Amino acid sequence: MRLFFLKISRPMIRKRLQILPQYLAPQHLLTQLAGWLSVRKSLWFKNWQINHLINRYGVDINEAVLTDPADYPTFNSFFTRRLKPELRPIVTENDALASPADGTISQCGHIDNNLLFQAKGFHFTLENLLGGTEAEARPFVNGEFATIYLSPKDYHRVHMPFTGVLRETVFIPGRLFSVNQHTAQNVPNLFARNERLVCLFETEVGSMAVIFVGAMLVGSINTVWGGKIHANQITRQSFPTSSDQAIKIERGAEIGHFEMGSTVILLLPQGAVQWPATLKENSLVKMGQFLGKMKIS
Repeated sequence: MRLFFLKISRPMIRKRLQILPQYLAPQHLLTQLAGWLSVRKSLWFKNWQINHLINRYGVDINEAVLTDPADYPTFNSFFTRRLKPELRPIVTENDALASPADGTISQCGHIDNNLLFQAKGFHFTLENLLGGTEAEARPFVNGEFATIYLSPKDYHRVHMPFTGVLRETVFIPGRLFSVNQHTAQNVPNLFARNERLVCLFETEVGSMAVIFVGAMLVGSINTVWGGKIHANQITRQSFPTSSDQAIKIERGAEIGHFEMGSTVILLLPQGAVQWPATLKENSLVKMGQFLGKMKIS
């Protein structure tokens, strides 16, 4: 809370005060309530929730495999809906990095030593983001990153950006601030404070991290290899990388999903990817599209 009003100018006071309720709100309790409501099967209630979301945020229901809202048994099943595969083709070039999700680029670019840019005036460290150890951060020092915000209207399944083998996951409990642009511009260390799941992979260009960042009203984070995450403390799980039990995931394959909107952060080693000049803050991206050119040796 002390950081909330540090280095603040008068013109920003009103914006910070708008964020104050998030500090005071029972974030986890509200999120648990939202999760409970999202799986209610009452026809009128779940239909109202679905139609409200479609109308308020302009969801293109015609992209979904099921195009009739009535076909979804719960609001959550609609929120995690699958799309028609032909509408999200995966880049085919061997050296292409694919967008892991539909969303908006919050930030993208170079990691300055161990600092990632959040918004004007705000940075956060690799160590804090990844769970607090220098060893985990080392592969990404002076590396590359992309932060993708998934709004309520977006497709909420996350896919593999580049073929790799799962090495470790780290679940880090934390707060559940909203992760929209306004909050990112006013809450210090936002992505290193919120609950998150760090997925570490070994790839042709070295280590790669795909990080699921939780947020206010995000019911849960799910992975294809472990299901729904249930933890209230830092939880690490290692996976074999050189045996028949290794979990190799091809580019474009699904790796997990959010039960409500949030953010995905992608980390890559120094010099691993060249971002196109057209990829900037607020750029819209679709899962599977070309995100950058990997520098394969």
